[in-house]
Amino acid sequence: MASVSDAELKNMTQEERVTALGMRTEQLTGKSLYLEFDPDATENFTYPWAPDVDFNKRTELDCDGKTTTEVNSSIRALMKEGYGTVVLKNPRGMHSLGVGILSRLNLIVEGSTGYFAVGLIDGPNVRINGRVGWSCGENMMSGTILIEKNAGSTFGAAIRGGDLVCRGSVGSRTGIDQKGGTIIVGGDTGALSGFMMQRGRMVVCGNAGKNLGDSMYDGTIFVGGEIKSLGVDAIEAELTDLDKAWLTRKLTQYGLMPDKGVDHFTKVVAGKMLWNYDNLEPSEKKLIL
Repeated sequence: MASVSDAELKNMTQEERVTALGMRTEQLTGKSLYLEFDPDATENFTYPWAPDVDFNKRTELDCDGKTTTEVNSSIRALMKEGYGTVVLKNPRGMHSLGVGILSRLNLIVEGSTGYFAVGLIDGPNVRINGRVGWSCGENMMSGTILIEKNAGSTFGAAIRGGDLVCRGSVGSRTGIDQKGGTIIVGGDTGALSGFMMQRGRMVVCGNAGKNLGDSMYDGTIFVGGEIKSLGVDAIEAELTDLDKAWLTRKLTQYGLMPDKGVDHFTKVVAGKMLWNYDNLEPSEKKLIL
């Protein structure tokens, strides 16, 4: 990299600084993705210990007077008996309900939950008729979660796959460290949503708070309302016809399609100016930021 003086850097635009400091040397194109599973080997898409459940076999579980451990253990026991649809009654804001379910299951929660609801799941379809606390769907691998009302902060933290949907508004840091999957918010989201996002898509039908997409590495954020401010290295991009088709399909699927369509959505992606951030000297980082 050619030597560039501090004075020269100060007179450059941010785009020129990035090039001058050698931050565009990483070549990501042409890299292959290792396939963990053979698409034809359907047995690899379920865990060997996962129970064989029948969605038409339905039962109810009253959470009143039970601990979280007792409720979660009862869900697993019912799955072993073949129940594919479990309805939780009277959850009363209980924390950590339905965590760690690694199998197919229809889980319906008639009420509201507390912190860390249905985290670490891989496969179930969940519907919560009330509200949820912080970190709903954390580290979700696959399946669907639908929240009928509002959600707390860190909604979908470190999500890796599946669809996580809230019809209402959510708190700050939505999708922090998101690694895949789709997060859809029918209302507004708070500050620092999409912070350190790595992959996946986030859709906010309402407004977004300060520092949206701060330090995002990759992935895409769509916002239908106003954006308070963009975070470091988050930039607006062109909303393509493919984006519009995907938004239309996803929002229609969950009954969140705006009356005016999707043409008004703003698309936010990573500027990719921080991809080689760790290679910079402290003085160079200060100039970039």
